[in-house]
Amino acid sequence: MTKDPEHKAEAQENGAAVGVGKPEAESPVATEALKAEAEAQRDRALRLAAEMENLRRRAARELETSRRYALERFAGELLPVADSLELALASAETVPEGLEMTLKLLRDTLARHHIEAVTPAEGDAFDPELHEAMATQPSAQVSPDHILQLIQKGYRLHDRLLRPARVIVARAPDPGA
Repeated sequence: MTKDPEHKAEAQENGAAVGVGKPEAESPVATEALKAEAEAQRDRALRLAAEMENLRRRAARELETSRRYALERFAGELLPVADSLELALASAETVPEGLEMTLKLLRDTLARHHIEAVTPAEGDAFDPELHEAMATQPSAQVSPDHILQLIQKGYRLHDRLLRPARVIVARAPDPGA
């Protein structure tokens, strides 16, 4: 390194190290500036952490609200069905007509919410993904492992099974019968 003051100043301006191996004493102004910058960074990090925690809490709160009230619209649309049933029961002479209207109202509500009935017919192949075998019964009319009788409808929400259709499944007739 050169000891020439002119070259020393020029080296400092160009970013070259001066006096390598000898640490220069930091000025109190530079130390204070570094402390202020460190404090500002710490403050930013704390604010960011607090903001992230608030976002997490808000998302958890919104998720809980969403879960809690997910069926609100569906439940609101079922209330007229309940009202119709009450009216049908209140007037005994119009019970069959009232029940038919109420059942139609219920089916329409289910369809609007993409809930469809699973109603296998006699002779349809038994599908364990959609049907629940309640019993087997020998039959000469229906092929084995096919549905002999529907006991209770099943229901699906979009492609998810809510309840399987309950059925009696045919089996081969007994050889001695």
